[in-house]
Amino acid sequence: MKGWLFTMRGMQLLTVSFRMSLVCMVLCGLLYNLAVTGIAQGIMPGRASGSLVTDPSGTVVGSALIGQAVTDPAYFQSRISSIAYKADGSGTPNYAPSNPELLKRVAQSIQDWQANNPDVPVALLPIDLVTNSGSGLDPHISPAAAMAQIPRISKLTGLPQERLKTLVQEHTEQREFGFLGEPAVNVLKLNLALQALSKKP
Repeated sequence: MKGWLFTMRGMQLLTVSFRMSLVCMVLCGLLYNLAVTGIAQGIMPGRASGSLVTDPSGTVVGSALIGQAVTDPAYFQSRISSIAYKADGSGTPNYAPSNPELLKRVAQSIQDWQANNPDVPVALLPIDLVTNSGSGLDPHISPAAAMAQIPRISKLTGLPQERLKTLVQEHTEQREFGFLGEPAVNVLKLNLALQALSKKP
């Protein structure tokens, strides 16, 4: 008799546990996520969808939050990324400033800069153009890094340097709330503007 009662009691507890687990799965795993996603889409749809950036034809060309490698020297170059801007695994080697691998890579980056930007001395080379960001996915460069590339881009595109400087200034994002972070330029957005400017008669 006792064994039978124990079995019935155990089955009741198991049934209650199963029901509670099912309720929690529906509430926390489904309804909560749907509610948060719906609210986010209503309040800030662009950010909720990944801050996607489109070209003039409406084609998605990337995200404002994730950097891209730029190989064409006629466009503004991004920061170096040790993970090739693969968003599925952000990070960077935590090399000390004295690490031989880091010193070798920076030296190569400086040589590449000198070869591609003969009009800008190394002394004026902004450090963010030869160093990684912490995530390896930073979509921004400093305004100084954008300005330093203007002589090269002006030569390759035929656009006046003053017009390119204005373009950089127009796409410089200021500190958030006036005091958080540093001024920065989103490379993807800047290059889209440059592309549109280059196509103008």
